[in-house]
Amino acid sequence: MKTKTAKKNFMEVLINLYKWHTKLFGNVIADISDKDASNRLGTKANHVAWLAGSLVHERYEVAKFAGKELKQTSHELFNDHKGIQDDIIYPSLSEFKKDWEIISRVLKSALENLSEEQLNAPDPYEMPGEDLTFFDSITGMIDRESYCIGQIGLYRRLLGYEAMKYN
Repeated sequence: MKTKTAKKNFMEVLINLYKWHTKLFGNVIADISDKDASNRLGTKANHVAWLAGSLVHERYEVAKFAGKELKQTSHELFNDHKGIQDDIIYPSLSEFKKDWEIISRVLKSALENLSEEQLNAPDPYEMPGEDLTFFDSITGMIDRESYCIGQIGLYRRLLGYEAMKYN
């Protein structure tokens, strides 16, 4: 009979990715001007400011489900997973970075201390079509962070900035 590996065992890998993303966020937004952060390059794509704020918001959301009631400074711009809004001036990247640094410490500790029971709790986002758990939500957040950091990295190059540093 196969035994199921406890989700808690997989959390170490996710926490390592989480710590990596925590560092990369600061690196990928480094030196981007507020003007450039709002440049959609003539498209309907999400700009750097929205991507950065959305990343911050998702960490605050997961922290809420882990029992930490905090809100980012620009909560209302992203609440209920709002998409990018035309004609809105988004906060500066430095503001998002401050919120990122606050929530990253809090959420890291919360993730490290989640029990197997908490990880197996129902998906707090109630995604339709699947029977997901809180662990699945955390995995999805970590995956989305990779995706959004990559998008911002591409924007860096398209806006004429040097590539993101990994150190």
